[in-house]
Amino acid sequence: MNAVLKCFFASLILFPLIFISCETKKESKGPYFGNGFHNGCAYQNSIVIWTRLTKNPEGNSEGVKFLEPSAEEHRQLDREADPEKIRKAQIPEGILLEEMDGACPGVSGEVRLTYYPLTNQDNKVTIDWVAVDPEKNFTHQWKLESLNPGTKYVVELEARLNEDSDISDRSEGAFRTPPAAETQEEIGFCVVTCHDYWRRDTTGGHKIYDVMLKLFPDFYVHTGDIEYYDKPEPYALTEELMRFKWDRLYALPLQREFWGQVTSYFMKDDHDVLTDDAYPGMTYGTVSWERGLEIFEEQNPACEKPYQTVRWGKDLQIWLTEGRNYRSKNSDPDGPEKTIFGKEQKEWLFRTLEESDATFKVVINANPILGPDRERKNDNYSNSGFKHEGDEIREFLNQFDNVYLCNGDRHWQYVTHFEGTNHWEFSCGAGADIHAGGWSQEDVRQEHRFLRVKGGFLYGKVSRENEKATLTFQHCDVDGNVVNEEVFSR
Repeated sequence: MNAVLKCFFASLILFPLIFISCETKKESKGPYFGNGFHNGCAYQNSIVIWTRLTKNPEGNSEGVKFLEPSAEEHRQLDREADPEKIRKAQIPEGILLEEMDGACPGVSGEVRLTYYPLTNQDNKVTIDWVAVDPEKNFTHQWKLESLNPGTKYVVELEARLNEDSDISDRSEGAFRTPPAAETQEEIGFCVVTCHDYWRRDTTGGHKIYDVMLKLFPDFYVHTGDIEYYDKPEPYALTEELMRFKWDRLYALPLQREFWGQVTSYFMKDDHDVLTDDAYPGMTYGTVSWERGLEIFEEQNPACEKPYQTVRWGKDLQIWLTEGRNYRSKNSDPDGPEKTIFGKEQKEWLFRTLEESDATFKVVINANPILGPDRERKNDNYSNSGFKHEGDEIREFLNQFDNVYLCNGDRHWQYVTHFEGTNHWEFSCGAGADIHAGGWSQEDVRQEHRFLRVKGGFLYGKVSRENEKATLTFQHCDVDGNVVNEEVFSR
Protein backbone atom coordinates (compact mmCIF):
# COMPACT_ATOMS: atom_id res chain seq x y z
CA MET A 1 0.00 0.00 0.00
CA ASN A 2 1.51 3.37 -0.98
CA ALA A 3 2.23 6.07 1.56
CA VAL A 4 -0.51 8.45 0.39
CA LEU A 5 -3.24 5.84 0.81
CA LYS A 6 -1.89 4.83 4.21
CA CYS A 7 -2.06 8.42 5.45
CA PHE A 8 -5.57 8.73 4.05
CA PHE A 9 -6.69 5.59 5.88
CA ALA A 10 -5.04 6.79 9.07
CA SER A 11 -6.84 10.12 8.99
CA LEU A 12 -10.22 8.47 8.44
CA ILE A 13 -9.81 5.87 11.17
CA LEU A 14 -7.81 7.44 13.97
CA PHE A 15 -9.73 10.66 14.42
CA PRO A 16 -13.20 9.08 14.73
CA LEU A 17 -11.78 6.67 17.34
CA ILE A 18 -10.60 9.51 19.56
CA PHE A 19 -13.79 11.54 19.17
CA ILE A 20 -16.26 8.74 19.79
CA SER A 21 -14.45 7.25 22.75
CA CYS A 22 -13.95 10.51 24.66
CA GLU A 23 -17.43 11.91 24.11
CA THR A 24 -19.27 8.73 25.11
CA LYS A 25 -17.25 7.96 28.22
CA LYS A 26 -17.98 11.34 29.80
CA GLU A 27 -21.73 10.67 29.78
CA SER A 28 -21.98 6.96 30.46
CA LYS A 29 -21.95 4.78 33.57
CA GLY A 30 -20.67 1.79 31.63
CA PRO A 31 -19.95 -0.88 30.70
CA TYR A 32 -16.90 0.31 28.79
CA PHE A 33 -14.28 -0.90 26.32
CA GLY A 34 -11.43 -0.24 28.74
CA ASN A 35 -9.31 -2.84 26.96
CA GLY A 36 -10.36 -1.73 23.49
CA PHE A 37 -10.34 -4.58 21.00
CA HIS A 38 -7.77 -6.72 19.20
CA ASN A 39 -7.81 -8.66 15.98
CA GLY A 40 -5.86 -11.81 15.22
CA CYS A 41 -5.61 -14.93 13.03
CA ALA A 42 -5.91 -12.78 9.89
CA TYR A 43 -6.17 -14.47 6.48
CA GLN A 44 -7.34 -13.23 3.08
CA ASN A 45 -10.97 -14.06 3.87
CA SER A 46 -11.24 -14.19 7.67
CA ILE A 47 -10.14 -12.63 10.94
CA VAL A 48 -10.92 -12.97 14.67
CA ILE A 49 -11.98 -9.93 16.72
CA TRP A 50 -11.55 -9.97 20.53
CA THR A 51 -12.96 -7.54 23.08
CA ARG A 52 -13.77 -7.25 26.79
CA LEU A 53 -16.22 -5.15 28.80
CA THR A 54 -14.89 -3.24 31.78
CA LYS A 55 -16.32 -1.47 34.81
CA ASN A 56 -14.27 1.67 34.15
CA PRO A 57 -13.18 3.40 30.94
CA GLU A 58 -9.49 3.24 31.91
CA GLY A 59 -7.13 1.29 34.14
CA ASN A 60 -6.67 2.48 37.73
CA SER A 61 -3.46 4.47 37.26
CA GLU A 62 -3.60 5.78 40.84
CA GLY A 63 -4.26 2.48 42.57
CA VAL A 64 -2.63 0.94 45.63
CA LYS A 65 0.86 -0.46 45.24
CA PHE A 66 1.32 -4.23 45.58
CA LEU A 67 3.36 -5.78 48.36
CA GLU A 68 6.41 -7.65 47.10
CA PRO A 69 7.34 -10.97 48.70
CA SER A 70 11.02 -11.88 48.90
CA ALA A 71 12.44 -14.43 46.46
CA GLU A 72 12.20 -17.16 49.10
CA GLU A 73 8.64 -16.15 50.00
CA HIS A 74 7.74 -16.31 46.31
CA ARG A 75 9.13 -19.84 46.04
CA GLN A 76 7.22 -20.85 49.17
CA LEU A 77 3.97 -19.40 47.82
CA ASP A 78 4.54 -21.31 44.58
CA ARG A 79 5.10 -24.58 46.44
CA GLU A 80 2.18 -24.25 48.85
CA ALA A 81 -0.26 -22.98 46.19
CA ASP A 82 -2.58 -21.50 48.81
CA PRO A 83 -4.77 -18.78 47.21
CA GLU A 84 -5.38 -16.97 50.50
CA LYS A 85 -1.68 -16.82 51.36
CA ILE A 86 -0.85 -15.67 47.83
CA ARG A 87 -3.35 -12.83 48.14
CA LYS A 88 -2.33 -11.74 51.65
CA ALA A 89 1.35 -11.68 50.69
CA GLN A 90 0.73 -9.19 47.87
CA ILE A 91 -2.45 -7.19 48.53
CA PRO A 92 -2.66 -4.96 51.63
CA GLU A 93 -5.28 -5.96 54.16
CA GLY A 94 -8.73 -4.51 53.52
CA ILE A 95 -7.97 -3.60 49.88
CA LEU A 96 -9.85 -5.06 46.91
CA LEU A 97 -7.98 -6.23 43.78
CA GLU A 98 -9.81 -3.62 41.71
CA GLU A 99 -8.28 -0.92 43.94
CA MET A 100 -4.74 -1.99 43.04
CA ASP A 101 -2.42 -0.16 40.67
CA GLY A 102 -3.46 -0.59 37.03
CA ALA A 103 -6.62 -2.58 37.77
CA CYS A 104 -9.22 -2.70 35.00
CA PRO A 105 -11.98 -4.99 36.34
CA GLY A 106 -14.46 -6.63 33.99
CA VAL A 107 -18.23 -6.37 34.07
CA SER A 108 -21.21 -8.10 32.50
CA GLY A 109 -22.94 -6.57 29.52
CA GLU A 110 -23.61 -6.96 25.81
CA VAL A 111 -21.62 -6.06 22.71
CA ARG A 112 -22.55 -5.49 19.09
CA LEU A 113 -20.14 -5.48 16.15
CA THR A 114 -20.43 -3.76 12.76
CA TYR A 115 -17.81 -3.94 10.01
CA TYR A 116 -17.52 -2.79 6.42
CA PRO A 117 -14.91 -2.06 3.72
CA LEU A 118 -13.47 1.42 4.12
CA THR A 119 -14.31 2.27 0.50
CA ASN A 120 -17.82 0.80 0.60
CA GLN A 121 -19.75 1.95 3.66
CA ASP A 122 -23.00 0.71 2.11
CA ASN A 123 -21.78 -2.85 2.54
CA LYS A 124 -22.15 -2.92 6.32
CA VAL A 125 -22.50 -6.16 8.24
CA THR A 126 -23.84 -6.02 11.80
CA ILE A 127 -23.62 -8.94 14.22
CA ASP A 128 -26.40 -8.55 16.75
CA TRP A 129 -26.01 -8.05 20.49
CA VAL A 130 -24.35 -10.86 22.43
CA ALA A 131 -23.44 -11.11 26.10
CA VAL A 132 -19.79 -11.25 27.12
CA ASP A 133 -18.83 -14.35 29.09
CA PRO A 134 -18.20 -13.81 32.83
CA GLU A 135 -16.55 -17.25 32.93
CA LYS A 136 -13.98 -16.01 30.40
CA ASN A 137 -13.14 -12.73 32.09
CA PHE A 138 -16.03 -10.83 30.45
CA THR A 139 -14.61 -11.32 26.96
CA HIS A 140 -16.12 -12.18 23.60
CA GLN A 141 -14.63 -13.19 20.26
CA TRP A 142 -16.09 -13.13 16.75
CA LYS A 143 -14.71 -14.86 13.66
CA LEU A 144 -15.50 -12.72 10.61
CA GLU A 145 -15.60 -14.67 7.35
CA SER A 146 -16.24 -14.10 3.64
CA LEU A 147 -13.95 -11.06 3.69
CA ASN A 148 -12.19 -9.69 0.61
CA PRO A 149 -8.39 -10.01 0.26
CA GLY A 150 -6.24 -6.89 0.48
CA THR A 151 -9.08 -4.81 1.88
CA LYS A 152 -9.19 -2.24 4.66
CA TYR A 153 -12.17 -2.79 6.96
CA VAL A 154 -13.65 -0.44 9.54
CA VAL A 155 -14.79 -1.99 12.83
CA GLU A 156 -17.43 -0.39 15.08
CA LEU A 157 -18.15 -1.84 18.52
CA GLU A 158 -21.00 -0.83 20.82
CA ALA A 159 -21.61 -1.77 24.46
CA ARG A 160 -24.66 -1.78 26.68
CA LEU A 161 -25.66 -3.30 30.00
CA ASN A 162 -28.73 -5.13 28.67
CA GLU A 163 -31.57 -4.82 26.16
CA ASP A 164 -33.34 -2.28 28.35
CA SER A 165 -30.37 0.11 28.55
CA ASP A 166 -28.81 2.65 26.21
CA ILE A 167 -25.51 2.26 24.43
CA SER A 168 -22.85 2.98 27.06
CA ASP A 169 -19.65 3.01 25.01
CA ARG A 170 -18.36 2.80 21.47
CA SER A 171 -15.00 1.85 20.02
CA GLU A 172 -13.94 2.24 16.41
CA GLY A 173 -10.89 0.99 14.58
CA ALA A 174 -9.74 -1.00 11.59
CA PHE A 175 -7.87 -3.96 10.16
CA ARG A 176 -6.58 -4.97 6.75
CA THR A 177 -6.84 -8.41 5.21
CA PRO A 178 -3.71 -9.86 3.53
CA PRO A 179 -3.59 -9.42 -0.25
CA ALA A 180 -3.93 -12.42 -2.56
CA ALA A 181 -0.87 -14.47 -3.53
CA GLU A 182 -0.68 -13.00 -7.04
CA THR A 183 -0.76 -9.37 -5.84
CA GLN A 184 2.41 -7.30 -6.12
CA GLU A 185 2.62 -4.47 -3.61
CA GLU A 186 4.73 -3.02 -0.82
CA ILE A 187 4.12 -4.66 2.56
CA GLY A 188 5.47 -3.36 5.87
CA PHE A 189 5.39 -5.21 9.18
CA CYS A 190 6.62 -4.95 12.78
CA VAL A 191 7.88 -7.68 15.11
CA VAL A 192 8.11 -7.23 18.91
CA THR A 193 8.67 -9.21 22.10
CA CYS A 194 9.03 -8.97 25.89
CA HIS A 195 6.56 -6.51 27.41
CA ASP A 196 5.73 -6.00 31.05
CA TYR A 197 3.51 -3.44 32.78
CA TRP A 198 6.26 -2.39 35.21
CA ARG A 199 8.93 -2.28 32.53
CA ARG A 200 7.11 0.10 30.22
CA ASP A 201 8.84 3.38 29.42
CA THR A 202 5.90 5.80 29.70
CA THR A 203 2.85 5.92 31.98
CA GLY A 204 0.70 5.38 28.89
CA GLY A 205 2.47 2.19 27.85
CA HIS A 206 5.41 1.21 25.66
CA LYS A 207 6.29 4.14 23.44
CA ILE A 208 7.25 1.87 20.55
CA TYR A 209 3.49 1.59 19.91
CA ASP A 210 3.21 5.28 19.13
CA VAL A 211 6.25 5.01 16.86
CA MET A 212 5.00 1.88 15.09
CA LEU A 213 1.53 3.35 14.53
CA LYS A 214 3.11 6.25 12.67
CA LEU A 215 4.77 3.70 10.36
CA PHE A 216 1.25 2.35 9.71
CA PRO A 217 2.40 -1.24 9.13
CA ASP A 218 0.24 -3.66 7.18
CA PHE A 219 0.59 -6.13 10.04
CA TYR A 220 2.29 -6.69 13.37
CA VAL A 221 3.51 -9.80 15.21
CA HIS A 222 3.96 -10.12 18.96
CA THR A 223 6.23 -13.14 19.42
CA GLY A 224 5.20 -13.77 23.03
CA ASP A 225 6.11 -12.79 26.57
CA ILE A 226 3.32 -10.28 26.20
CA GLU A 227 3.08 -10.29 29.99
CA TYR A 228 5.15 -11.86 32.78
CA TYR A 229 3.20 -13.91 35.31
CA ASP A 230 6.35 -14.72 37.28
CA LYS A 231 7.46 -11.15 37.92
CA PRO A 232 6.36 -9.23 41.05
CA GLU A 233 3.63 -6.70 41.68
CA PRO A 234 1.97 -9.14 41.52
CA TYR A 235 3.30 -12.66 41.09
CA ALA A 236 0.36 -14.20 39.18
CA LEU A 237 0.15 -17.47 41.10
CA THR A 238 -3.64 -17.67 40.70
CA GLU A 239 -5.98 -17.41 37.73
CA GLU A 240 -7.42 -14.21 39.21
CA LEU A 241 -4.00 -12.54 39.23
CA MET A 242 -3.15 -13.82 35.75
CA ARG A 243 -6.28 -12.18 34.39
CA PHE A 244 -5.50 -9.03 36.37
CA LYS A 245 -2.18 -8.74 34.56
CA TRP A 246 -3.79 -9.06 31.12
CA ASP A 247 -6.47 -6.52 32.03
CA ARG A 248 -3.87 -4.04 33.27
CA LEU A 249 -1.59 -4.32 30.25
CA TYR A 250 -4.41 -4.19 27.70
CA ALA A 251 -5.76 -1.01 29.29
CA LEU A 252 -2.55 0.88 28.49
CA PRO A 253 -3.58 3.65 26.05
CA LEU A 254 -0.65 3.33 23.61
CA GLN A 255 -1.11 -0.42 23.16
CA ARG A 256 -4.89 -0.15 23.05
CA GLU A 257 -4.87 2.45 20.30
CA PHE A 258 -2.33 0.56 18.19
CA TRP A 259 -4.09 -2.80 18.41
CA GLY A 260 -7.39 -1.22 17.37
CA GLN A 261 -5.83 0.01 14.12
CA VAL A 262 -3.38 -2.66 12.91
CA THR A 263 -3.78 -6.25 11.71
CA SER A 264 -2.09 -8.34 14.41
CA TYR A 265 -0.83 -11.81 15.22
CA PHE A 266 -0.29 -12.84 18.84
CA MET A 267 2.08 -15.69 19.67
CA LYS A 268 2.75 -17.02 23.16
CA ASP A 269 5.85 -17.94 25.12
CA ASP A 270 6.77 -19.21 28.57
CA HIS A 271 6.02 -16.16 30.73
CA ASP A 272 2.48 -15.71 29.43
CA VAL A 273 1.62 -19.39 29.85
CA LEU A 274 3.03 -20.03 33.34
CA THR A 275 6.60 -19.18 34.23
CA ASP A 276 10.18 -19.01 32.92
CA ASP A 277 11.08 -21.88 30.53
CA ALA A 278 7.69 -23.53 31.10
CA TYR A 279 6.71 -26.80 29.42
CA PRO A 280 3.73 -29.21 29.53
CA GLY A 281 3.11 -30.80 32.93
CA MET A 282 4.30 -27.83 34.98
CA THR A 283 2.27 -25.72 37.39
CA TYR A 284 2.74 -22.21 38.73
CA GLY A 285 1.16 -21.69 42.11
CA THR A 286 -2.46 -22.81 41.80
CA VAL A 287 -2.49 -22.80 37.97
CA SER A 288 -1.91 -25.86 35.79
CA TRP A 289 -0.28 -25.86 32.36
CA GLU A 290 -3.65 -26.61 30.74
CA ARG A 291 -5.32 -23.64 32.42
CA GLY A 292 -2.43 -21.42 31.42
CA LEU A 293 -3.05 -22.29 27.77
CA GLU A 294 -6.81 -21.73 28.14
CA ILE A 295 -6.35 -18.33 29.76
CA PHE A 296 -4.01 -17.23 26.97
CA GLU A 297 -6.63 -18.11 24.35
CA GLU A 298 -9.30 -16.42 26.44
CA GLN A 299 -7.28 -13.20 26.58
CA ASN A 300 -6.17 -13.17 22.92
CA PRO A 301 -7.79 -13.92 19.57
CA ALA A 302 -7.98 -17.72 19.39
CA CYS A 303 -6.93 -19.33 16.11
CA GLU A 304 -7.91 -22.80 14.90
CA LYS A 305 -4.32 -23.92 15.39
CA PRO A 306 -1.56 -22.17 17.35
CA TYR A 307 0.74 -22.27 14.32
CA GLN A 308 -0.13 -20.77 10.94
CA THR A 309 1.23 -19.55 7.63
CA VAL A 310 -0.17 -16.52 5.83
CA ARG A 311 0.53 -15.20 2.35
CA TRP A 312 0.92 -11.42 2.13
CA GLY A 313 0.96 -10.98 -1.65
CA LYS A 314 3.32 -12.34 -4.28
CA ASP A 315 6.55 -11.45 -2.51
CA LEU A 316 5.94 -12.38 1.14
CA GLN A 317 4.75 -15.39 3.09
CA ILE A 318 5.07 -15.63 6.87
CA TRP A 319 5.13 -18.63 9.19
CA LEU A 320 4.20 -18.24 12.87
CA THR A 321 5.40 -21.27 14.79
CA GLU A 322 4.30 -22.62 18.18
CA GLY A 323 7.07 -23.29 20.67
CA ARG A 324 5.26 -24.33 23.87
CA ASN A 325 2.29 -26.65 23.24
CA TYR A 326 4.15 -29.62 21.81
CA ARG A 327 7.55 -29.51 23.44
CA SER A 328 9.31 -32.15 25.49
CA LYS A 329 10.52 -31.41 28.98
CA ASN A 330 13.59 -29.19 28.87
CA SER A 331 15.26 -31.62 31.30
CA ASP A 332 14.87 -34.65 29.02
CA PRO A 333 18.10 -35.99 27.48
CA ASP A 334 18.67 -34.78 23.93
CA GLY A 335 18.00 -37.16 21.07
CA PRO A 336 15.71 -37.95 18.10
CA GLU A 337 12.56 -37.95 20.25
CA LYS A 338 13.17 -34.65 22.03
CA THR A 339 11.21 -31.86 20.41
CA ILE A 340 9.99 -28.29 20.61
CA PHE A 341 7.80 -28.08 17.50
CA GLY A 342 6.40 -31.61 17.71
CA LYS A 343 6.13 -34.08 14.81
CA GLU A 344 2.97 -32.66 13.20
CA GLN A 345 4.08 -29.03 13.27
CA LYS A 346 7.57 -29.81 12.01
CA GLU A 347 6.20 -31.80 9.07
CA TRP A 348 3.80 -28.94 8.32
CA LEU A 349 6.61 -26.39 8.44
CA PHE A 350 8.87 -28.38 6.11
CA ARG A 351 6.05 -29.16 3.66
CA THR A 352 4.61 -25.63 3.43
CA LEU A 353 8.05 -24.04 3.02
CA GLU A 354 8.75 -26.36 0.09
CA GLU A 355 5.32 -25.73 -1.46
CA SER A 356 5.49 -21.94 -1.25
CA ASP A 357 6.40 -19.89 -4.33
CA ALA A 358 6.65 -16.61 -2.39
CA THR A 359 9.65 -14.48 -3.28
CA PHE A 360 10.61 -14.13 0.39
CA LYS A 361 9.72 -16.52 3.21
CA VAL A 362 9.88 -15.22 6.78
CA VAL A 363 9.64 -17.73 9.64
CA ILE A 364 8.77 -16.00 12.92
CA ASN A 365 9.55 -17.91 16.11
CA ALA A 366 9.00 -17.15 19.76
CA ASN A 367 12.55 -18.40 20.48
CA PRO A 368 15.84 -18.37 18.55
CA ILE A 369 16.89 -21.15 16.17
CA LEU A 370 20.39 -19.80 15.47
CA GLY A 371 21.19 -17.72 18.56
CA PRO A 372 23.70 -17.48 20.09
CA ASP A 373 22.13 -17.77 23.52
CA ARG A 374 23.56 -18.10 27.00
CA GLU A 375 25.13 -21.46 27.82
CA ARG A 376 23.14 -21.84 31.04
CA LYS A 377 19.86 -21.73 29.11
CA ASN A 378 18.22 -24.93 27.91
CA ASP A 379 14.96 -23.81 26.36
CA ASN A 380 15.41 -23.30 22.61
CA TYR A 381 17.03 -24.67 19.46
CA SER A 382 20.18 -22.61 19.90
CA ASN A 383 20.83 -24.38 23.24
CA SER A 384 22.54 -27.76 23.53
CA GLY A 385 19.49 -29.37 25.16
CA PHE A 386 17.61 -29.35 21.82
CA LYS A 387 20.62 -29.68 19.51
CA HIS A 388 19.45 -32.81 17.68
CA GLU A 389 16.20 -31.33 16.42
CA GLY A 390 17.82 -27.91 16.05
CA ASP A 391 20.45 -29.36 13.69
CA GLU A 392 17.70 -31.09 11.70
CA ILE A 393 15.81 -27.82 11.25
CA ARG A 394 18.91 -25.80 10.43
CA GLU A 395 19.98 -28.38 7.82
CA PHE A 396 16.53 -28.26 6.23
CA LEU A 397 16.42 -24.46 6.15
CA ASN A 398 19.86 -24.20 4.59
CA GLN A 399 18.55 -25.51 1.24
CA PHE A 400 16.63 -22.24 0.76
CA ASP A 401 18.23 -18.95 -0.22
CA ASN A 402 15.07 -16.95 0.49
CA VAL A 403 14.11 -18.01 4.04
CA TYR A 404 14.75 -15.58 6.90
CA LEU A 405 14.19 -16.15 10.62
CA CYS A 406 12.81 -13.63 13.09
CA ASN A 407 12.55 -14.29 16.82
CA GLY A 408 11.55 -12.82 20.14
CA ASP A 409 12.33 -14.00 23.68
CA ARG A 410 15.89 -12.63 23.78
CA HIS A 411 16.13 -9.23 25.46
CA TRP A 412 18.68 -7.89 23.01
CA GLN A 413 18.68 -7.11 19.32
CA TYR A 414 20.91 -9.03 16.93
CA VAL A 415 21.45 -10.25 13.41
CA THR A 416 23.11 -13.66 13.12
CA HIS A 417 24.56 -15.04 9.88
CA PHE A 418 26.91 -18.00 9.60
CA GLU A 419 29.32 -17.58 6.69
CA GLY A 420 28.94 -20.30 4.07
CA THR A 421 25.26 -20.88 4.93
CA ASN A 422 21.88 -19.42 3.97
CA HIS A 423 21.01 -18.86 7.63
CA TRP A 424 19.89 -15.40 8.77
CA GLU A 425 18.17 -14.64 12.06
CA PHE A 426 16.84 -11.30 13.30
CA SER A 427 16.07 -10.85 17.00
CA CYS A 428 13.67 -7.94 17.54
CA GLY A 429 14.72 -7.17 21.14
CA ALA A 430 12.67 -6.23 24.20
CA GLY A 431 9.96 -3.58 23.94
CA ALA A 432 11.68 -1.07 26.25
CA ASP A 433 15.27 -0.18 27.18
CA ILE A 434 14.51 -0.95 30.82
CA HIS A 435 13.65 -4.50 29.77
CA ALA A 436 16.85 -5.09 27.79
CA GLY A 437 19.69 -7.23 29.13
CA GLY A 438 20.90 -10.80 29.39
CA TRP A 439 23.88 -10.38 27.08
CA SER A 440 27.04 -8.28 27.17
CA GLN A 441 27.48 -5.61 24.51
CA GLU A 442 31.16 -6.53 24.41
CA ASP A 443 30.42 -10.20 23.65
CA VAL A 444 30.31 -9.91 19.87
CA ARG A 445 30.60 -13.36 18.29
CA GLN A 446 31.88 -14.24 14.82
CA GLU A 447 28.33 -14.94 13.64
CA HIS A 448 27.00 -11.56 14.79
CA ARG A 449 26.34 -9.14 11.94
CA PHE A 450 24.78 -6.78 14.48
CA LEU A 451 24.44 -6.73 18.27
CA ARG A 452 22.72 -4.17 20.46
CA VAL A 453 21.69 -4.74 24.08
CA LYS A 454 18.85 -2.21 24.06
CA GLY A 455 15.10 -2.21 23.47
CA GLY A 456 13.11 -1.46 20.35
CA PHE A 457 11.45 -3.42 17.56
CA LEU A 458 12.09 -4.96 14.15
CA TYR A 459 10.58 -3.46 11.01
CA GLY A 460 10.42 -5.43 7.77
CA LYS A 461 9.38 -4.33 4.31
CA VAL A 462 9.01 -6.01 0.92
CA SER A 463 8.90 -3.85 -2.18
CA ARG A 464 9.43 -4.02 -5.95
CA GLU A 465 11.09 -1.74 -8.44
CA ASN A 466 11.65 -2.64 -12.10
CA GLU A 467 10.65 -6.25 -11.37
CA LYS A 468 13.33 -6.50 -8.68
CA ALA A 469 11.95 -7.61 -5.34
CA THR A 470 13.60 -6.38 -2.13
CA LEU A 471 13.24 -7.45 1.51
CA THR A 472 14.54 -4.95 4.06
CA PHE A 473 14.96 -5.56 7.79
CA GLN A 474 15.52 -2.59 10.08
CA HIS A 475 16.26 -2.72 13.78
CA CYS A 476 14.73 0.35 15.41
CA ASP A 477 15.29 1.79 18.87
CA VAL A 478 12.40 2.69 21.17
CA ASP A 479 12.11 6.11 19.49
CA GLY A 480 11.94 4.62 16.00
CA ASN A 481 15.47 5.49 14.91
CA VAL A 482 16.97 2.90 12.56
CA VAL A 483 20.07 1.43 14.22
CA ASN A 484 20.78 -1.34 11.71
CA GLU A 485 19.59 -2.35 8.23
CA GLU A 486 19.98 -5.45 6.07
CA VAL A 487 18.68 -5.54 2.48
CA PHE A 488 18.11 -8.66 0.38
CA SER A 489 17.16 -8.64 -3.32
CA ARG A 490 15.92 -11.20 -5.80
